[in-house]
Amino acid sequence: MIEELRITSLGVIDSSTLELGPGFTVVTGETGAGKTMVVTALGLLLGGRADSGAVRVGARQARVEGVVRTDGVDGLAAAVEEAGGEVEDDLVVLARNVSAEGRSRAYVGGAGVPVATLAEVAEPLVAVHGQSDQHRLLKATTQRAALDVFAGAAVAGPLQRYGELHERLVATERELVEVVATARERAREADLLRFGVDEIAAVAPQPGEDLELAAEEARLGHADTLRTAAEQAREALSSDQGSPDALAAAAAARGQLDSVRDHDPDAGELADRVAEVTYLLSDLAADVASYASGIDTDPARLAGVSERRAALVALTRKYGDSVDAVLAWAEQASKRLLDLDATDETIDRLTAERTALRAELAEVAAMLSGARHEAAERLAAAVSDELTLLAMPDATMTISVRTREVEPPGDPAHPPADALLVGDRWLRFHSHGTDEVELLLAANTGSEARPLYKGASGGELSRVMLAVEVCLADTHPVPTFVFDEVDAGVGGAAAVEIGRRLAALAQHAQVLVVTHLPQVAAFADRHVVVEKSSDGTVTSSGLTTLDDTGREQELSRMLAGMAGSDSALAHARELLQMARSD
Repeated sequence: MIEELRITSLGVIDSSTLELGPGFTVVTGETGAGKTMVVTALGLLLGGRADSGAVRVGARQARVEGVVRTDGVDGLAAAVEEAGGEVEDDLVVLARNVSAEGRSRAYVGGAGVPVATLAEVAEPLVAVHGQSDQHRLLKATTQRAALDVFAGAAVAGPLQRYGELHERLVATERELVEVVATARERAREADLLRFGVDEIAAVAPQPGEDLELAAEEARLGHADTLRTAAEQAREALSSDQGSPDALAAAAAARGQLDSVRDHDPDAGELADRVAEVTYLLSDLAADVASYASGIDTDPARLAGVSERRAALVALTRKYGDSVDAVLAWAEQASKRLLDLDATDETIDRLTAERTALRAELAEVAAMLSGARHEAAERLAAAVSDELTLLAMPDATMTISVRTREVEPPGDPAHPPADALLVGDRWLRFHSHGTDEVELLLAANTGSEARPLYKGASGGELSRVMLAVEVCLADTHPVPTFVFDEVDAGVGGAAAVEIGRRLAALAQHAQVLVVTHLPQVAAFADRHVVVEKSSDGTVTSSGLTTLDDTGREQELSRMLAGMAGSDSALAHARELLQMARSD
């Protein structure tokens, strides 16, 4: 429940505080005084769109604060704390700033939060109804939502399950269509991949084989040159022809140093090192001789290596820069082939899944439709009773819950995306079920029940909306109801009855009403008037809570359109007395 509403620099309101409480509070005032600014302020607290044009002329920013009790709303205190705000003595302050430049800031319990967070916290607090809601009531989606709310758990459970199944079905059918549509392209891709994999398998390359064969081909192609070089190197190391060689030179050096070993130990160490070189040269000469003898001129092997390299080059030209890259491509292509070759299995799996989902969806749709039919009878009777209390004694509300049949598909195994087999009938279905819900009103005895957009006047729509809201109050309780001139187009006895029903609704919730009808205002527990004043340059409005005398004066003004009318004052007193006696 909202205990207090503070408005600063919003529209024509400079600075005002509206103290609210339980029961029925009415806001009245002359046209243009700023009554709707109260509703605008509440809209900002609920996270509504900020309009810089609503900031008072000359002000830097507009600010709205609401002091809200948390003990009447389940989860509200927890939501405030989760947003980083504080709750003190079961009270929390919600606030919204709107700058003249259009920037907006929101606060929950003293903590700055995104506007979306403010909207989430405040959403369960207030239900706002304006003249535009009458037009929303004409929409089929709004009428279906009202019926579902009234039905409660009987519809809420199946509706949630239906929504989950519908979402899965849409995703499954979308995937199935995509797989079927691309089956031909997938087959062509599989053929190309299979050809490549088979071509690589026929060659059977080994990791690093291209590098090894390149080295071998170079060696075989220059065998004579390599052999000649190796034999000459071996002759230079150890000559068979008695020519000077490295071994002889090393032996001579060792002999020279050995001859002076006794004269200097260092010369002996050098002689030992030269001895080690001599051994190394001997081993090296043997290795070079072995290398030379191992080089053969093998034209057949060279031809084989060249042919093998040509086959590998053909693969690297198509599938990768190296044999290793070719092998990696083959591995990935094989995995992709497994997926592509499973296209038929995928289609079969998705088709079976679609069939199962449609069967379960049909069962839930039938259950949902049955619950809606039962709730429609109860809600229609309740609204009709309320309309009787709203000076429409001959009006009858009927709620039509119907389905739309479609032509059976030629192939039941492949039904259209918007047709569902429920029982033995093919029905049009959507994300909320197979039902089309429509409110029908017979305004007078013997008249035909017609859709609201055809048969209801503006005043009748106001009363129908109020009747529906009263009927939903017990099933979908909201702490605060706000009605912004929903009594437009209504007068006389009907206005009195609207006042009575608003007062009755106020016994279960906090009700705030902006009205121009004195018959409605007379039933309020608290009467606030928006008064306009001007200093010649700027117009200002303020909120004043009236006492009994003030109420009489305001109601007389509303009745006569002017102040000081004795007959209007007497009528105002009569209205207040009648309302109090009720």
